[in-house]
Amino acid sequence: MTDRGTWGSRFGFVLAAAGSAVGLGNIWGFPTQVGQGGGAAFVLLYLACIVFICFPILIAELALGRRTQTDPVGAFRAVQPNSRWWMAGAIFVAAGVGILSFYAVIAGWTLAYIWFAATGAAGSSAEEIGAFFTEFTSSGPVNLFLTFVIMAVTGGVLLGGVRSGIERMTKLMMPMLIGLLLILAARAVTLPGAAEGLAYYLRPDFSRVFDIGTVNAALGQAFFSLSLGMGTMLVYGSYLTRREGIAKAALMVVGLDTAIALLAGFIIFPSGFSIPGFDPSASGPGLIFVVLPRLFATLPGGSLFGAAFFILLTMAALTSAVSLLEVPVAHCIDAHGWPRRKAVIVMTLGTFCLAAPSALANGASRFFSALPVVGMDFQTLMITMWNNFALPIGGFLTAVFVGYVWRIDKALEELLAEQAWFPGRQLWGVLIRYACPFAIVVILVYTVLSMIG
Repeated sequence: MTDRGTWGSRFGFVLAAAGSAVGLGNIWGFPTQVGQGGGAAFVLLYLACIVFICFPILIAELALGRRTQTDPVGAFRAVQPNSRWWMAGAIFVAAGVGILSFYAVIAGWTLAYIWFAATGAAGSSAEEIGAFFTEFTSSGPVNLFLTFVIMAVTGGVLLGGVRSGIERMTKLMMPMLIGLLLILAARAVTLPGAAEGLAYYLRPDFSRVFDIGTVNAALGQAFFSLSLGMGTMLVYGSYLTRREGIAKAALMVVGLDTAIALLAGFIIFPSGFSIPGFDPSASGPGLIFVVLPRLFATLPGGSLFGAAFFILLTMAALTSAVSLLEVPVAHCIDAHGWPRRKAVIVMTLGTFCLAAPSALANGASRFFSALPVVGMDFQTLMITMWNNFALPIGGFLTAVFVGYVWRIDKALEELLAEQAWFPGRQLWGVLIRYACPFAIVVILVYTVLSMIG
């Protein structure tokens, strides 16, 4: 238990938790969803989902973690011993490994693109940049090496423990990340065509507010943006002392995460609309690794602008990767009594082995795409399994467990410890018992219907 550690300060916890929440999903996922959801209408729905669905679950995870002072499996077992609720914690531990296995591959792409953007290696025309990205992501050995680098850096941070590793890294990286965001946003809004991009981003199309697809996308993005349902906030909460008020800390984490997601939109849309023929609904890798490099190639000093952008993406990816790996590491320490060094090395290597099929695009992942039951490549299979199903199921189980098994009155005792600030406690109880489970079921049902439809 001596390897568990605690946060050195509330500021350190807030930066670490916000770093966990701030990742590639904020920098490209949020702008992508905004583009596909009709601009500012999606933003309004997203903010509503953050306040009424995600914030209550975040508080629940932090409270459960601090109350039990252990990993996800141990947390559920401590509150409800001699039951099968520990399996909910096992989903969290598995999700940390599963998500990181494909996340590290994409993080490796962002690392490589720092050099590609700085040197202009990807080309300048749309055809050259698109072909370069396809060729690069098909190079299995290169992707495997980059994934190893990301995993090695992530494991190296965790070897330092909570204060000297996670907290120290986030205190360094998060201010740099925010500073880069502000600089890039300030440059983006001065580009030709930026006004059109800002109008698209900030002017709501209220007809989209009642579209079930847009509502579901906003709820899903808000849920995943805050790293809920994967155990990271529960584990980070277990390192909190009772002197720290959970509600205030959670409010700061939500505020910082949401501000960064919104700020990313001030980079993507003004930048994108400065390119003739830009499609605001362009998604994921196509937006980040194909569309934006076209912009960088046309700007004075674009190589510097592009390199800074991919440095930003890499830092965001690393802060999330650290929190994902800490979940299984904490489980090994708490449940099995491993020293931190052993837990970090074993889980880092294990996750890297699971990541190998996603990195080796021409190898094992294509084997899976040929199977009649699976019908998708290995990386897509992992994304679907963990992002689309494991996370909402984990969030649903957390809400049900805290609302009905641990019960609201017991949870409030933890939330109000040391006379902590926590207004709206009755509303929180209603949201965690009724609104949150219902909303997550909507996500799951819509996801299933979309896949079979």
